[in-house]
Amino acid sequence: MRFFLIVLAVLITPLTAAAEIKVPESQQEISLSFAPLVKQASPAVVNIFANRIVEQRTNPFMNNPMFEEFFRGFGQSRPRVQNSLGSGVILSEDGIVVSNYHVVGMATEITVVLQDRREFQASVLLGDEESDLAILKIYSNQELPFLPLRDSDEIEVGELVLAIGNPFGIGQTVSSGIISGLARSGAATGNARGYFIQTDAAINPGNSGGALIDTKGRLIGVNTSILTRSGGSNGVGFAIPANLVTRFVEQARDGNDRFNRPWAGIFGQAVDSGIAEGIGLTVPEGVIISALHPLSPFNVAGLNIGDVVLSIDEQPVNAPAEMLFRMSVRPIGDDIAVRYLRAGEEQVARVDLIEAPNVPEPDERTVPAGVTLSAMTVANINPRIGAELGLPIDASGVIITALPSNLRRIGLRPGDILTRINGAQISTTQDVLDAADSDQRAWRIDGISRGRSFSYRFRI
Repeated sequence: MRFFLIVLAVLITPLTAAAEIKVPESQQEISLSFAPLVKQASPAVVNIFANRIVEQRTNPFMNNPMFEEFFRGFGQSRPRVQNSLGSGVILSEDGIVVSNYHVVGMATEITVVLQDRREFQASVLLGDEESDLAILKIYSNQELPFLPLRDSDEIEVGELVLAIGNPFGIGQTVSSGIISGLARSGAATGNARGYFIQTDAAINPGNSGGALIDTKGRLIGVNTSILTRSGGSNGVGFAIPANLVTRFVEQARDGNDRFNRPWAGIFGQAVDSGIAEGIGLTVPEGVIISALHPLSPFNVAGLNIGDVVLSIDEQPVNAPAEMLFRMSVRPIGDDIAVRYLRAGEEQVARVDLIEAPNVPEPDERTVPAGVTLSAMTVANINPRIGAELGLPIDASGVIITALPSNLRRIGLRPGDILTRINGAQISTTQDVLDAADSDQRAWRIDGISRGRSFSYRFRI
């Protein structure tokens, strides 16, 4: 008999566990919905209408550097108003709004429309094309609804979320889903390059700048892009984490008009299976340092080329974009804990967060009038100029910062690095002025443009 009871208990146990999934037994259970959450959060999500003036060329040669001077005066350049539509999120009762840079960047007029149809004019306080974020200020003395920000490092894959925005301009729309991925880097489309939250909540054109919220109505991300082949949502959307938005708001309130991110001064690559095997890692993880500027704070803290950065402030990093994100969510002047691997041994260093150094002095100069290269403006490359222009960390020499139209015709462009003029090596801005002071008729200018070497020859 005792044996029979034991067998019966074993058979009943799985049936009891399965019975936990049941049909709703009360009106309250049947009525469960997101409606109260939407009612709470949606007033803080706004529609944004932005206008910008662009020049419309009617002559096909006007944008061609080789022909624009010859066809100047043929055809007309007409200003045209370009409209963009997107979404935004109010973050404070005094009218601070976050949206995407690609929605409001370079706009001459911005109108923010609330859910209750109130309309306000707004302006951009801070914008950053690289992060695809912009902070706006609404001109109003009225009290405005807003969403609180959540620490986006707390979120986990599988959490329920809502996406609120204005897709296709049809009006405010809500879609639901879950967090389907974290630490997505380099996956977004458009201008944004960074670290993203992934969701399967439907995001469509017009949702850009809208809110991704949790079940408590807190903003965890700003919807920015989708992966699609048809132009519509395929269930793979990306949002910029709220922690980066927090840093943007702080800098905007401090009066910055551009985002000031810490300078790393390193170049690294994600550790794949081949690299992991070569350095003795059992699983691919981290970012291996392959180039290091002498002034880099990582170099100052003792890290070397070949070290593998595993985490920053105890958050794992597996791509360069993740490293930049982890640094960007901390203010300049702080320091971070960097855990890294060297020769199979883990170590920890404190790395200071600094601005890109403005040394050596850029010594910007303009070639004087009366010579062939007159009105060309050049500067010595340093880390700050390199960071602003997106140059490799080992870039050096002299860069063109401004050019007259006659020098553009031979192919030169601002951002080009000069290496030689008429055979003379160019290392400083003074070298350019010395080389420009020549009365010879045949000229040759050598340099590097967007990573490619060039050599232009011309006669005067």
